[in-house]
Amino acid sequence: MVVDKKNQFEDSSTAQKIQTLIIGRLLVIFLLLITSWVWNSGHLKLSYENFPREPFLIFIISVGLTILYFFVLRISKEYFWQIRVQFILDAFLITWLVWRTGDVNSPYAILYIVLISVASIFLSGRETLLYSGICALGFTLLSISTASAFIKSYATTKEISKIVQIVGFHNVAFLIVGLLSSRLAQRYNSSEELKEATKTLADLRVLHERIIESIRSGLITTDLDGKIYTFNKTAQEITQHTADEMRGNSIYELFGNIRKEIEVAISGEQKERDHGIRHELGFTTRDGFVLQIGYSVSPLFAESGEKTGLVITFQDLTEIRSMEESVRRKERLAAVGRVAAGLAHEIRNPLGAMRGAIQILESHTSKNSTETNLMEIILRESDRLNDIITNFLKYARPKASNFSEVDVREAIEDTITLAKHSPEVSDKHRIKTNLPADRILISADVSQLKQIFWNLSRNALQAMKEGGDLTVTLKEITDGRIEIVFSDTGCGMSPKQVEKLFEPFSESTSGGTGLGLSIVYQIVRDHNGTLNVRSKRDSGTDITICLPIERTRKGILNSDKIPQSEFRKAGLGNYLNVKQEKTSPSN
Repeated sequence: MVVDKKNQFEDSSTAQKIQTLIIGRLLVIFLLLITSWVWNSGHLKLSYENFPREPFLIFIISVGLTILYFFVLRISKEYFWQIRVQFILDAFLITWLVWRTGDVNSPYAILYIVLISVASIFLSGRETLLYSGICALGFTLLSISTASAFIKSYATTKEISKIVQIVGFHNVAFLIVGLLSSRLAQRYNSSEELKEATKTLADLRVLHERIIESIRSGLITTDLDGKIYTFNKTAQEITQHTADEMRGNSIYELFGNIRKEIEVAISGEQKERDHGIRHELGFTTRDGFVLQIGYSVSPLFAESGEKTGLVITFQDLTEIRSMEESVRRKERLAAVGRVAAGLAHEIRNPLGAMRGAIQILESHTSKNSTETNLMEIILRESDRLNDIITNFLKYARPKASNFSEVDVREAIEDTITLAKHSPEVSDKHRIKTNLPADRILISADVSQLKQIFWNLSRNALQAMKEGGDLTVTLKEITDGRIEIVFSDTGCGMSPKQVEKLFEPFSESTSGGTGLGLSIVYQIVRDHNGTLNVRSKRDSGTDITICLPIERTRKGILNSDKIPQSEFRKAGLGNYLNVKQEKTSPSN
């Protein structure tokens, strides 16, 4: 299709040139007719007696030929032959006009030079030179024919030497003009070819840029020192850096220390079967999110085969690694769930019997004795163990959700009121809320929603043993969703702790079992929401919950599936450590 369009454009351009030639020829002959008439009259007052009959006849013939040329141009696309036939006929008509107006003495012989000059625009350099030879041959044959009386002569000069001199002078002039015109024709054609080549290169460059921008992988090209030249659109989307600010910078400033991989690619130590080998690294965006980047490095070759740079392609594997981790977690939880109920009941039954026995013994023991204190410790620890079992059962066998229209602001206020009176709160704790003035209604289970807020609040307070600020922010964001942020100024977490934050029985900053946050994760997933975690050692933690306002049918059907982008976890301000740790987010 591209070739056809190009040919159509070239044909249209050539046809336009032929039309210009046809009309221009007619105008020139008309001006020649008027000029000849004025010349013959010797003044501006024209008379019929001085009317130039030969130019007029040429004009009449040209009108007829113009009609014929346009007709042929319309029915035929043999433009190559049309142009050349027209110039041959022009040479014949000029020769006839020269013969009728004095042959060797005709002032119209100058038209040969005009014709050769015009022909150079349409013909190649070699053809222009050949055409000047044809014009010289026509003038020479005419002179020989009139001098030998083969045809009638209208010349005033009859001397052979004079005729030879005039013919020789004109032929030299024709050939010199032809030579110069051929050189101009060559330059003109070269200029046209250069323009066409420039246009083709520009088109190829645009096509190349469109291909680069359309690739759904990040693509970066650099020189051998790692200086960035190309930075495509997907690379900008993944890294959150623009091409303008990255162009000219070092690839090491963007991806860190990947010198070993680059040196292997440059040195050619990579085996041929390993050309597609992939590497991974943790990349921290401007927003503080850690992405898992999969990348490959290949040498960039010049036309001579010399290595001139590097091509680095990369993709954001965060979602894939997140899903993989979620699948692994589900497999672990499935095994836990199979034994959860029986194990919990087996522990609860003797625990209840122990508690009852201790209570009976306590009633027969004096209150201030050592035995009483030991019994209180046993009862307290049995209650704690019972709470753990209860949470474990909630996690392994969560109750069915009861969705209804809920005012999120009211649920937060109720939970924060309870949290302010919890045992974890001291005078050094400050709990603040940033809530909108109007109600925000969403479709959710109000009891589960309060359980999310309660678990996150308690977890934040327990992380601030020496006191601190807990801030809860609620706002409505785009795409029909709300955002709830729990921010504390507690001890924070390492990237490794953040990665395992929502796993049951994971290492907890508050010393708990980790079941509370695991339950939070399940509830948020069942509400088709997402969780974002940002944390830095000794600087606190931000946990952001995004929930849809409307629980659509699609959300209900997909509630058991793994939502994409559930978590992006980052250790802010500790980029090097984040990159060294395994940073693939887990759902």
